[in-house]
Amino acid sequence: MDQNAELRDFLRSRRARLSPGAAGIVPGGGARRVPGLRREEVARLAGVSTDYYTRLEQGRHPHVSEGVLDAVAGALRLDDVERDYLVGLVRPRSPRPGRRRGAVPQRVRPEVHGMLEVLGQVTPAVVTNHRQDVLASNGLARALFTDFDARAHRERNMARFILFDPSARDLFARWEEVAEVIVASLRLASGHHPDDALLNELIGEAMAKVPRAGDWWAGHRLFQCAHAPMRLHHPVVGDLDLRYESLSFPADPDHDLGLFTAAPGSPSAQALALLASWSAPERRPDEPVPGHPGAVRPGLPGPGPRQGSV
Repeated sequence: MDQNAELRDFLRSRRARLSPGAAGIVPGGGARRVPGLRREEVARLAGVSTDYYTRLEQGRHPHVSEGVLDAVAGALRLDDVERDYLVGLVRPRSPRPGRRRGAVPQRVRPEVHGMLEVLGQVTPAVVTNHRQDVLASNGLARALFTDFDARAHRERNMARFILFDPSARDLFARWEEVAEVIVASLRLASGHHPDDALLNELIGEAMAKVPRAGDWWAGHRLFQCAHAPMRLHHPVVGDLDLRYESLSFPADPDHDLGLFTAAPGSPSAQALALLASWSAPERRPDEPVPGHPGAVRPGLPGPGPRQGSV
């Protein structure tokens, strides 16, 4: 990813979305040639010269202070995620010498695998990295989404499943909204990891395979998948209203634990319990699920997490 081009396009997109009125500027006379704010208006709001802001937007920014970045972020009404993204574009992290990002397998600690096994009794859970590679999952997550462990290493990725797998369009009740969020989260990851060849390959594939992905990417939306509601329609247990929560591991900074929970006592919680029973390893493949005689278990893996690497 060209950091200077990305910086230019990102700042332009944020200028374009902010109207003079919303920024507290009284528009002058005459027609405006650009949507949103002009460069000189952003510069005035940030307390810097127009020339200085122009050089920043063009990527000619050898030394930019934290104070200036904070002022520009405030002028453009950036949220915390956008502000961090701006800092990453202005001060990109240098790749570690001698190592190609993505070439070294990432492994999940045994203790985390054990935690996934315990959670698998009630909650689907996955461990992912910044590319959304699924590094580990429990049986309930595999029954809810897909058997990531049965896929080729390259395909063990939540973004690939959601964007490219036809079954995901049936599973997610609002697939297009979810797909747009996935693209926004990939853009955020690319700002932090611009030299990740596997991530860039995934983004390029999304642009080629998903018709609206190019428009979403051009919108420069950023999304940090920390928590969100999620409505699914599962082929076995029907409609599910779940809550996604992401937790980080201080000891493994590139690993995130994704939990998909249902409100206690809700129909969705009962459906998850049914799904856990349906995917239980001790049930015979041709044995009906109690309370759901039409559903049989087609040899899905059990709830315990499997060792995996990406």
